Amino acid sequence: MSAAFVPTVMIFGPFDPSGSTSLPADAITCAGLGCHPLAVLTGNLVQDTAGTETIEAITPELMDDQARCLLEDMPVHAIKTGPLYTTESVSVLAQIAADYSQIPLVVNLQRVADLSLEEELDSEDTEAALLELVLPQTDLVVTDRALLQQWQSHGLLPGETLEDAMEALLGYGASALLISGVSGIGPKRSFLLRDELGQTANWADASDAAVLGSDSLLATAIASELARGGEIPPAVAHGIDVVNRMAARTFQPGMGARIFNRSRM
Repeated sequence: MSAAFVPTVMIFGPFDPSGSTSLPADAITCAGLGCHPLAVLTGNLVQDTAGTETIEAITPELMDDQARCLLEDMPVHAIKTGPLYTTESVSVLAQIAADYSQIPLVVNLQRVADLSLEEELDSEDTEAALLELVLPQTDLVVTDRALLQQWQSHGLLPGETLEDAMEALLGYGASALLISGVSGIGPKRSFLLRDELGQTANWADASDAAVLGSDSLLATAIASELARGGEIPPAVAHGIDVVNRMAARTFQPGMGARIFNRSRM
């Protein structure tokens, strides 16, 4: 790489004004890890560190225009997506992923914390569209065990065990899965990586589940490493190292949860 080369990461995500998750937090993470962030807005949040009050989805036309404008202007070396709120937005991402299939795609599956907001946004239809349209084109899915359990209880994924859920996600076509919050030794938690060939790897999780945006930080750190030309297993190991190091760099700026101090990546 020349000294002038700066990898670019395109981030699909909502604007979180608290700086806890998604944009602009992911953009700060990218910059802190030596990459240039590009942003495609998927929604506007009324949110603080205690919770989300309102989600306003961005129109799919605006999403598509913004993404393609950037993609036609400069090379993009990795794509990371966080929350999408409508089936139409999922379709936009799926078409972009198909048109730019050479770009590594990291999908961070997340929960909508407030059930009333889930129902208002038709979350189950959007989640089903993600599984059917986007996962077949995904290089790595990053999610947590609690979300998979929730989806199993709602019938979106089959079975009751983690193994059942992972088999289903890989069956949709994802190349690899990284699951956080997996039971470790005693009370400890761990990360579990599983690829389409059945190969697995485990890492200890030093992060605190109560800190907002842990999986978003993880997915962005991995996408940044993929943008540098890395392969999935070492990129995952790098991302987990970033999250575990950042576990000691949290603070509580408001009355809600603790968040990462991204001023010191």
